[in-house]
Order: sequence, then structure tokens, then C-alpha cells
Amino acid sequence: MPLNRKIRYGMVGGGPDAFIGAVHRKAAALDGEIELVAGAFSSSPEKSRQQGAELFLNANRVYGSYQEMAEKESQLPDGERIDFVSIVTPNHIHFDVAKTFIEAGFMSSAINR
Repeated sequence: MPLNRKIRYGMVGGGPDAFIGAVHRKAAALDGEIELVAGAFSSSPEKSRQQGAELFLNANRVYGSYQEMAEKESQLPDGERIDFVSIVTPNHIHFDVAKTFIEAGFMSSAINR
């Protein structure tokens, strides 16, 4: 990964009614080296789109489900796709989300079961 660009990430969860998503976004922005470029923010596609618009994301990178996000992000060229995904769903959902992204070609060093 070139060091002359920001690290791109996507977020699963953290929609309009969620507290922890905003905390993670603020923490990620602290050093200015990471940028949020994609997300599936809610199990409701409408709420996900609403959150993406509030975060000024490209509408083409806001997804209606984490499955759609994993599939479409994995098809993007390396220079465009996310470098990692932040999973801020309830804990019992983490494993399924992480497994989906790993199966789509994204790697993970930690999985919450």
C-alpha cells in the first residue's frame, strides 16, 4: 500500500440511531491518516443511505447491506477499494460480517466470535 495516501476504510453499522459508530469515526479521524469512503450503516437501506449522505460519502459507495458492500468493494481496483472495514454492529453480528469480508478477499487479524 502506498504511503502517500490516506488509508481508506468502510464501516458496517453505525447508522443514524447508533452511538458507537460516531465514536469510531471520530477516533479514526484523529490523526488525519484515515478516511471513511464506504459503508453499510444499517440493516435498513434507507437509513444507510441517510447516514452516507450525512457523512458526505459518494452515494455509489453507500450500500444497503454488508453483503452487498463486501461483494462490490472486492470488485474495485486496489487503488479504489477499502483497505479495511470497521465493524460497529452489535457484538453478536461481528463474526458473520467479518466472515463475509474475509470470504470476499479482505483479511482480518482479529475476529470477535
